[in-house]
Amino acid sequence: MIYIFETELENSKLIVYSLKKIYGLNFYQSKLLCKKLGFSPNLKTSNLNNEQITKLIKLIENTDLKITNELKKDQVFALKNLIDMKCYSGLRRIRGLPVRGQRTHTNAKTSKRRLRK
Repeated sequence: MIYIFETELENSKLIVYSLKKIYGLNFYQSKLLCKKLGFSPNLKTSNLNNEQITKLIKLIENTDLKITNELKKDQVFALKNLIDMKCYSGLRRIRGLPVRGQRTHTNAKTSKRRLRK
């Protein structure tokens, strides 16, 4: 197994699909990264050598993609900002109710359960 950006990539999968496991990379982005590096679409993760792995890491670092911890921090900051502004969705988050307009009369039992505890 290869360990890149705090995630383990499976050896048996194609490199395009195994890159999707990195938090913040989707299929399209991983496909573009492989195309820029000149990897074959059928290349498996187990067939990568050390030089190719370092090229992959450098390319991901040089692109302006937010991945792993940086992306998670931004998401937490955005939610805190909603709560600090006391907008509708921020208040719903504080109360533990559904945020995106779902009904609460009969559904949303999980959200309500979190509120009781």
